[in-house]
Amino acid sequence: MNLPPTRTVAQAIRAASEELGARTDSARLDAELLMAHALGVSRSTMFLQRMGDAVPTAFAGYVARRLGHEPVAYIRGHQEFFGLDLRVTPDVLIPRADSETLVEAALAARPKAKRVLDCGTGSGALLLAVLDGLPAAEGIGIDRSEAALAVAQDNAARLGLAQRTELRQSDWHQPGWADGLGTFDLILTNPPYVESAAALSADVRDFEPAGALFAGADGLDDYRVLVPQLPALLNPNGMALVEIGATQAEAVRAIGTAAGLESVVHQDLGERNRVIAFTISLGKAGSSA
Repeated sequence: MNLPPTRTVAQAIRAASEELGARTDSARLDAELLMAHALGVSRSTMFLQRMGDAVPTAFAGYVARRLGHEPVAYIRGHQEFFGLDLRVTPDVLIPRADSETLVEAALAARPKAKRVLDCGTGSGALLLAVLDGLPAAEGIGIDRSEAALAVAQDNAARLGLAQRTELRQSDWHQPGWADGLGTFDLILTNPPYVESAAALSADVRDFEPAGALFAGADGLDDYRVLVPQLPALLNPNGMALVEIGATQAEAVRAIGTAAGLESVVHQDLGERNRVIAFTISLGKAGSSA
């Protein structure tokens, strides 16, 4: 993108919005976020103080990357999630607003939880958001990716949550992965659940980590492995909250039922099935969860 040097920030944002319009439904927002990043200020500060400034040289490069479908979060290197500013890299999925449904359900259901486990922690988004809302809780985040764990560790430190956060490299597909973990009041997970042949936008397909997205032909492979292992990791009154694809509720609930778990489905703001809350069935636990 070639921007004449006489253009102001406001003019450059308008021009970039027009150019990005053919590639994304959020062209104006993308342009604003990228400009604020180029200026090194918040979006609100940009609007209040910097709209008449000269365009920073980095902006054109950021717009060019976005035109190539690179997600804004990776270009900027961070993403807001549940009020937290998280560092993100291509080693982790970009936290999405839909996943905030899981955090809200966890905090509402178990406000006195003391031990939290996040399976497939990635950037640490779910775990850190829940720990931020539960000041007395401690949590463990597991991931099979060392690079993802490094991002999560950095986020925990920057948010002042490192003292209450433990991160471990572990893979629930491997025998003994949960040895020594103990049991938990809350288990959180957003496992891979995309069908292997699913048509995804280039923003997702070409940039986000495939290992955190795809889970076999029907997208259920990781649920089949992880969900049956949840009862052994839950305290008697514990709850496991599992993010799902919008059409997967009945299939995942059936996996849980076979494992002795009761379930409740939570919908996101778009009224799509998004989270299943599992508890140990009455007959298994001997008491209601």
